[in-house]
Amino acid sequence: MSETTQDGGVAVTAPPSPDDGLPPAELAAKYGLSVSGARPGLFEYVSQLWGRRHFILAFSQAKLTAQYSQAKLGQLWQVATPLLNALVYFLIFGLILKADRGMSREVYIPFLVTGVFVFTFTQSSVMAGVRAISGNLGLVRALHFPRASLPVSFSLQQLQQLLFSMVVLFVVAIGFGSYPRLSWLLILPVLALQFLFNTGLAMIMARLGSKTPDLAQLMPFVMRTWMYASGVMFSIPVMLKDHPDWIGDVLQWNPAAIYMDLMRFALIDGYGSENLPPHVWAVAAGWAVLVAVGGFVYFWKAEERYGRG
Repeated sequence: MSETTQDGGVAVTAPPSPDDGLPPAELAAKYGLSVSGARPGLFEYVSQLWGRRHFILAFSQAKLTAQYSQAKLGQLWQVATPLLNALVYFLIFGLILKADRGMSREVYIPFLVTGVFVFTFTQSSVMAGVRAISGNLGLVRALHFPRASLPVSFSLQQLQQLLFSMVVLFVVAIGFGSYPRLSWLLILPVLALQFLFNTGLAMIMARLGSKTPDLAQLMPFVMRTWMYASGVMFSIPVMLKDHPDWIGDVLQWNPAAIYMDLMRFALIDGYGSENLPPHVWAVAAGWAVLVAVGGFVYFWKAEERYGRG
C-alpha cells in the first residue's frame, strides 16, 4: 500500500496485520503463549511435585538441621522440649488434678508422654504450614516450582523430628513395663496416616496464612484448645463419664485423639482396645484421605496467586 506525500514522493505503508483486532487471549492462543506462573492441571501438578521430591527432602533436612543450630544442645531440644512439656503436664494434671484416674502410674506416664509427642507432631505441622508461604516469599518469588513443595517439606521435617524423638518414647514405654511386641508394628501405619492428615492440614493453613499473616498469632490459641479437647493429659471416656455421651463421642472421634489413641494402643501394654472408639482404623484412614486430598486440591486452586502481594 502506498500514498503520495506533499512533495510528490511516494510513501509505502505496511499492510494491515492479520492479528489486528484480535483479543489478547486469542492472540496468545494463536502463538502458543501462556500466562507466566499459570496454575497447571491437577495431574500435571502432582507430576511436577513428584519431580521435586529430592528438593522437598533436602529442604526439610536443612530446615531440621538449622532449627536448633544456635542452641548449645542442638537437636537434643527436639526431644527435650516435648519431654519437659510432659513433665509439666504430669505435675499439674497427674499429681495435682489427678487426671490419671482409672490408670496405674505404669500406664499413665507412657500414656501422657505418647500424647504429648503425637500431638506435638500435628501442632508443629500446622504452625509450620501457616508460615510455609508467607515466611518464604523470597524463595516463592525468585524460583518457579510447585508451591505445595513447601508445606509438604515442613510436614516431612516434623515427621523426621518425631522419628528422632520416638527413641525416647520407646525408652519411656519400656521403663514403665511396656516391652516390644507385635503391636509395636502398628506404629508405622499410624504414623503414615497421621503424616497424610498433617500434610493436608498444613496445605490448608499455608493457603490461609499466605493471605492472612495474622493467622500465625491466632493459631497457638486454637492449637492449645484442640490439645485440651483431645485427651492428651487424660482419658476422655473416664473424665467425661458423667457428661452426655455425645460430648465424649465428639472428642474421641476428632483426628488428634484418634491418632494418639492408636499410638497408645500400639505402644502401651495396659492400654487395650476397650479404650478405642468403634471402627477406629476406618476413621483414622478416612480423616487422613479426606484432609490430605481436600487440602491438596484447596492449596492447588490458589497456586498462581502465591507470592503476588
